[in-house]
Amino acid sequence: QVQLVESGGGFVPPGGSLRLSCVASGIADSIYTMGWFRQSPVQERELVASITSDGTTNYDDSVKGRFTISRGSGKNTVLLEMNSLKPEDTTVYYCNVVTSYLRMYWGQGTQVTVSS
Repeated sequence: QVQLVESGGGFVPPGGSLRLSCVASGIADSIYTMGWFRQSPVQERELVASITSDGTTNYDDSVKGRFTISRGSGKNTVLLEMNSLKPEDTTVYYCNVVTSYLRMYWGQGTQVTVSS
């Protein structure tokens, strides 16, 4: 059974930092990319950042210079370091995995709230 377990969301004031973590298990294929998306009730799910198996990263323009994606020490772990958080970063963040066979898996989501 495939599981993507996310952690690290929470409530921070503007300018604060959070680190999201996602651990994937039960995936038989090799992983091609791991990433983070976010979605609010009124918007489509959008890419925040992704990282391929060879370490190539991609960021949405709105988070460049503030967020950093990396692969964790575990084989199937992805981290998202979020700094200088803004109120507009408030939403649910979803971990995403795409395998070498282009199968896609999602986590359940973790809430990030940035507010004073």
